[in-house]
Amino acid sequence: MELGDDNLDAVIKLVREHTGIAMNENKRVLLQGRLLPRMRALGLSSYEDYIAHLRRGGDEVSSFINSVTTNDSAFFRTPAVWWYLNDEFLADWHERKGATPLRIWSAAAATGEEAYSMSMLCLEFQRQHPAFRFSIDATDISSQALDAARGATYRGRTVERFELTRPALFRRYLSGGPDRYSVAPEVRQHVTFGGHNLLAPAPRREHYDLVLLRNVLIYFDEDNQQRILGQIRGAMRADARLILGEQESITRLNTPFEFEQAHVYRIAGGQA
Repeated sequence: MELGDDNLDAVIKLVREHTGIAMNENKRVLLQGRLLPRMRALGLSSYEDYIAHLRRGGDEVSSFINSVTTNDSAFFRTPAVWWYLNDEFLADWHERKGATPLRIWSAAAATGEEAYSMSMLCLEFQRQHPAFRFSIDATDISSQALDAARGATYRGRTVERFELTRPALFRRYLSGGPDRYSVAPEVRQHVTFGGHNLLAPAPRREHYDLVLLRNVLIYFDEDNQQRILGQIRGAMRADARLILGEQESITRLNTPFEFEQAHVYRIAGGQA
């Protein structure tokens, strides 16, 4: 069933209303493929009926958000980011802050691989520096992705790549197999998952020392990118660091951040 122009426009507006994500007519086939299963589940025979049903609110809004959002993640994605965090950020933090707990926010955490990777990295650092303490808040707009993250059980390509690239960490922190692997309890205990829309203020009042906001800004237009970055800034300490994805740059935007090195930004005027 083809999603006609009028209905496509209505769906795109609903995507923006509920998620802030900017889509265009090039997403027609993607939206068709993701909405048809919802229509069948609800017993609806037309996009018009589905749009009307969605506009009435209720539980379908969450299902709609789950359907139209992309939750792509992987363990230790983009090696340069993890080299920076391990070789520079954690060592510098511990030298300056000592036993003060490091607070980390994995925003748009998808199915949890990034947050668990961060926890593993911190646990490895803690082996060498027993006084080091940390906690990780991981958030996402998709309830479906969060359920998968809390389950902490993985299979397929994300597991295969992890085992290939970091075999020692894989053996230490994942168990099971051959088709399903679970993240160790010592990794999970440092991570708290919760729902959050990036256009809203941070879900917790405390300020973070490190924010991971990777490979998500590309889905928003410039106005909402700046709005999101403003919310992120409000949740960060003055000397905190922001980590972005490999396809993202914010230097063209009017934001409170300044470039430090590839993928890494600091608050303008904050501690270098």
